[in-house]
Amino acid sequence: MSISVGDKIPDVKLVKATADGPQPVQSADYFAGRRIALFSVPGAFTPTCSARHLPGFVEKADDLAAKGIDEIACTAVNDAFVLGAWNKSGGSEAITMLADGNGDFAAALGLEMDGTAFGMGKRGQRFSLVVNDGVVEQVNVEAPGDFNVSSAEHMLGQL
Repeated sequence: MSISVGDKIPDVKLVKATADGPQPVQSADYFAGRRIALFSVPGAFTPTCSARHLPGFVEKADDLAAKGIDEIACTAVNDAFVLGAWNKSGGSEAITMLADGNGDFAAALGLEMDGTAFGMGKRGQRFSLVVNDGVVEQVNVEAPGDFNVSSAEHMLGQL
């Protein structure tokens, strides 16, 4: 069963990509006390993720902040080095990259996908969440192959 509005974020280890290298964080600690816009992509450097998903949140970062979002975070079943390089390539300092290298966070959310047919293994689905002090306010999960409801534009319309 996947995460729903009103649920607490599961407490699992993530790895934050920083300029000083990977830093382990517990999801319960990371999401505590703030309102965070989280989006998940199947993989860094993949076509839709790089051309539309990440750039949309970069472009709308100030608009999201004006609507009460304290931080924007992106997660993917990639390592922190890949996510850090992807953020340098097409992201911004407004986006925090949270690596879910083993897919534990995606699994705990109930939002895994099986990308083995594409040589990608188990991944996180494309989705977005608004999390306020560790509690989910909004859940937007894409149908396979779609990019609509997890976009920054859609999230702005919900806030």
